[in-house]
Amino acid sequence: MPEAYGSLEGKRALITGAARGIGRAIAAELKGAGADVVCCDLPGTSENEEVAREVGGQALYADVTKADEVEKLIADAGEIDILVNNAGITRDGLLARMSEEDWRAVIDINLTSVYLMCRAAVRGMMKRRSGTIVNLASVVGIHGNFGQTNYAASKAGIIGFTKSLAREAGARGIRVNAVAPGYIETRLTEVLPEDVKQKMLAATSLGRFGQPEDIARAVHFLCSDEAGFISGEVLVVDGGMAM
Repeated sequence: MPEAYGSLEGKRALITGAARGIGRAIAAELKGAGADVVCCDLPGTSENEEVAREVGGQALYADVTKADEVEKLIADAGEIDILVNNAGITRDGLLARMSEEDWRAVIDINLTSVYLMCRAAVRGMMKRRSGTIVNLASVVGIHGNFGQTNYAASKAGIIGFTKSLAREAGARGIRVNAVAPGYIETRLTEVLPEDVKQKMLAATSLGRFGQPEDIARAVHFLCSDEAGFISGEVLVVDGGMAM
């Protein structure tokens, strides 16, 4: 039994997109629960070093849309017990005017990275017959959103991917789940027009916007032994916005 509720003592966790926002909060949350944390972000992201120093973890760099860099990342990270796929971007726009570049960038960074990271990490987990993977989806991947066909497709893909991998890997003791945030105050969302923000706030029954720490705590739970019989699920954390 863990020493305390939600303890991650003795676990090594790798988090992509760890330099800011939700990823940064997840790194701090998992470290606070006792995990040995590896923070990953794009090469040249100085904030990644800052996060690693703050949590007493390790900073590694990779373009998680490139298979060779992902393979090296997993090798350099060592034996990973927990993988959190958090890297993601938005490039919003109406489909009729959406460029192929904006489509492919969102699909590659949000979805292809999850495929590459899981494929590389799950091999070692299967050999050890244990492991936990948490993928960051979105309520947009469940309900859709105006001007976000690329983002919605990527996040809906993560949900289907998560459920399928959970079926494949469960017999080897590996749990795979997703967290679907609603509106969370980060750099990714601060660029939205004020009227859009207010509509989202009005639709959120708890009457406030979410914070990165709200998502981090949900990820922590899914990584812990207390969630030991949960796999293939999507935990919606949106303050009641999309219910």
